[in-house]
Amino acid sequence: MGRWEPDARGRLGAAALELYLERGYEQTTVADIAERAGVTARTFFRHFADKREVLFAGGAGFEAHVVAALDAVPASATPLTAAVRALEASAELLIDHDFSRKRFAVIAANAELHERELIKLASLSTALAEGLRRRGVDEPAASLAAETGVALFRVAFARWVAEGETAELDELLRDSLGELTQLTRRTTAGRRR
Repeated sequence: MGRWEPDARGRLGAAALELYLERGYEQTTVADIAERAGVTARTFFRHFADKREVLFAGGAGFEAHVVAALDAVPASATPLTAAVRALEASAELLIDHDFSRKRFAVIAANAELHERELIKLASLSTALAEGLRRRGVDEPAASLAAETGVALFRVAFARWVAEGETAELDELLRDSLGELTQLTRRTTAGRRR
């Protein structure tokens, strides 16, 4: 190893993502990542529990940010609107569009990583439902609003990371809510006939 360089964690994250895209997640080792980042494997393990955690390390902070944003939504908001507004606040954290696109591609290409992403989103939904219950929303409305909000977030996020997309994530999330509203209106109108 050469001279010490700052931000080993950042360099490890960037190296891992590059290698996952070049070689594939399964074919990349911790030693490969450490070498690319110019550190030792021991340094890698000071920052990440395993090579999967490079992609999921910020999950707890992300969830806490969204729950805090939920607490700041006016009490007059409907449960679904409150959940969506809280999720819109995630755009403040997801500012590196290029990183998000690459991360999405790596996760989409690997079943184990995709499963981990779904677990993370389920945890987010549970946290949102708990936050809605604290706001006085009864069940099943709290769980339905939280699950629906997370589904809308997933759709908006997939659109946001699509090649050529220029709209902001929070805008796409609001668009998804609008699409859902239109869909439910059409469904309701169809039942009345």
